[in-house]
Amino acid sequence: MDANNGGMNRKSEKVRRANRVIQNRTMIVMAVLGVVVFIALFFKLFSLQILRHDELEAKALDQQTRSTEVTATRGTIYDRNGNIMAISATAETVFLSPLEINRALNDKDKPVSWTKDSVAQKLSEILEINKEGILKKMERTNSQYEVLKLRVEEDVANQIRSYINDEGVQGVYMVTDAKRYYPYSTLASQIIGFVGTDNYGLYGLEARYNSILDGQTGLVVSSKDNAGNDMPYGYEQYYKAENGSDIVLTLDATVQYYVEKALAEMVNSTQAANGATGIVMDVETGAILAMASNPSYDLNDPSAVYDGIVAEMVKNGKLDLAGAQLRQWRNKAINDTYEPGSTFKALTLAAALEEGVIDENTTFDCSGAIRVLDATIRCSNRGGHGHQTLEQTTGNSCNPAFITYGLRLGKEKFYQYMKDFGLIDGCGIDLDGEATGIFAPLESASELDLACYAFGQNFNTTPVALIAAQAATVNGGYLHTPYVVERVVDSSGNVISSHDTTPVRQVISEDTSAIVRRCLEYVVASGTGRNGQVSGYRIGGKTGTADKGQTGETVLSFMCFAPADDPKYIMLLTLDTPSGTGRGGGGTVAPYASRIMAEILPYLGVEPSYTAEELLGADTSVYHVVGLSVEEAQAKLKAKGFSVKVIGDGDTVTAQTPEGGTVIPGKSRVILYAGAEKPDTLCTVPSLVGMSPSEANLAVSNAGLLLRFTGTTDSGAGSVRVINQSEAAGTKVKAGTVISAQLSDSGVTD
Repeated sequence: MDANNGGMNRKSEKVRRANRVIQNRTMIVMAVLGVVVFIALFFKLFSLQILRHDELEAKALDQQTRSTEVTATRGTIYDRNGNIMAISATAETVFLSPLEINRALNDKDKPVSWTKDSVAQKLSEILEINKEGILKKMERTNSQYEVLKLRVEEDVANQIRSYINDEGVQGVYMVTDAKRYYPYSTLASQIIGFVGTDNYGLYGLEARYNSILDGQTGLVVSSKDNAGNDMPYGYEQYYKAENGSDIVLTLDATVQYYVEKALAEMVNSTQAANGATGIVMDVETGAILAMASNPSYDLNDPSAVYDGIVAEMVKNGKLDLAGAQLRQWRNKAINDTYEPGSTFKALTLAAALEEGVIDENTTFDCSGAIRVLDATIRCSNRGGHGHQTLEQTTGNSCNPAFITYGLRLGKEKFYQYMKDFGLIDGCGIDLDGEATGIFAPLESASELDLACYAFGQNFNTTPVALIAAQAATVNGGYLHTPYVVERVVDSSGNVISSHDTTPVRQVISEDTSAIVRRCLEYVVASGTGRNGQVSGYRIGGKTGTADKGQTGETVLSFMCFAPADDPKYIMLLTLDTPSGTGRGGGGTVAPYASRIMAEILPYLGVEPSYTAEELLGADTSVYHVVGLSVEEAQAKLKAKGFSVKVIGDGDTVTAQTPEGGTVIPGKSRVILYAGAEKPDTLCTVPSLVGMSPSEANLAVSNAGLLLRFTGTTDSGAGSVRVINQSEAAGTKVKAGTVISAQLSDSGVTD
């Protein structure tokens, strides 16, 4: 029994041991599995809560909320007089929710009368977009936001709104947006620039000042249910949009218009292959009143080729569309460099005077050429100008004289002045893309390089850098940074910043500047710039004709400023590669500069100062003399400088031409009718182009019209001819109408 019990006990002990082993192994396995599971869960939770936190949070927010952007209003761009150059107005963006469209079409409890096809057809008609494209977007049934068209006009949005309401269409929405408008269309297009489809600035000031104009987009966050519908009593948070700031420019829309109009006419009349540029600047501050680059484009449709000549090049395959667009967007006044030619001589003159290598009493004998190293450089007058004073060397634009002035300066001094005038490093204008001057390195520049540089050849600069330097030669010697943004104003009207007009440096003395002004006034009064004269104003200036390498092509230019004794405004015009003209800047460009200055100087408040002779020819209003005796009327009109012709044998004036109050040129003829009937037939404008002043005056008088001359005031010269007229030949106008004819001296050469 005991033996049996002992055996059983041993057996039980073995079982217990086995059970303990199994139990221990199970515990170990469970522990290991627990640890493994814990580690797996740990890493899973780490991934979900840490690594994918932002992603999952965004998904949760997307499932539970709907976010709608509140577009900030982009700042307005004004000219110096408060005229709006660029403005954002309310528009609406049309978009689809394919998810809602699909749900509405599949809801058997609420059948609809419309289909995807009918909605797509109607929207394509209203929005003028492709129907298939709309249908394709409708197939994205998980999407709630598919844009159909950005920033549609109010009348288009109203058509869609009416259609949605009338047909009960679901899933078509419109959100308020902003659209950029440019009220002046093509005016100052390269300066203003434009925005892209996202209202982000792409060119010009729109790009340069995008962060200032753009503002801060707002947001409305609202809760939605699991079906994507807005919850009427759910969460909503509004983050206010911050509107962009406004910028006020130095540009004057009126001055800009006159410059662009003249450039377009100049390019068309000369068929200039590479267009033209024009800049008007305040000499005392560097403020740019106008900056134009031809060809231009329409800011409201910047992708369309606007210029006829460029469009023809695209049509003929000479230029691709992208190239044509870049050509019209490019601001050549700052982006492109050119050889300035003789307009640069003002700087050589100023530097040589300042260094004392020449003075007011300097004279020069021109034989028609000068030899430098192994090269012979000729003057525009191949026979030579002979003995000349300092003024005459400037007025004659004598190359040998200015080469001599430059060589006397020396290479180091010359380069230092080019740097001080801002030509080598650029002028620093507040626009993108300013090119820098192209000069040979000082170390390797030869005497021949210096000789060519002295009269404006064989180096390149930008028009804007050159006009800033030219202004410094006549304003007392002070170099100013040209600028187009006067100030930045926030949406509350507070001035955030304004331009500092402190000069960069004084390059030459007041005394040197005064001598330069006198020499440049002589250029317009008696030299190559005679076609830049403006009646009633003292004008200083300099003509320029530069060869473009060995191609035979030229760049013609004219710089002028007024008043010559106390400059307020300076202008530089360039004409790139004109066709069929060999008359240089003085014969081709100066007449257009004269017209612009005649228009902008009175507008800008620069008062004319007429000589006694000019005063007799100045515009004057005609007295109303109807009802007076013929004798009284004649005496009254003649006292004002008019000549009088009487038609009829009556004693009392019964009619007159022009009528009382009409402003006509002084010395004009007034016709009085004394008993005779005044004819009401229209007069035909004669062709005046090519006529001398006396011939034009006779032709206009015989036609029963009046004539006003503009352009060169030296009308007695035998080479002065009419180059254009205000009314086209053959036009029918009222008797007594004033016809303007511009005079130009064809004998002027550079």
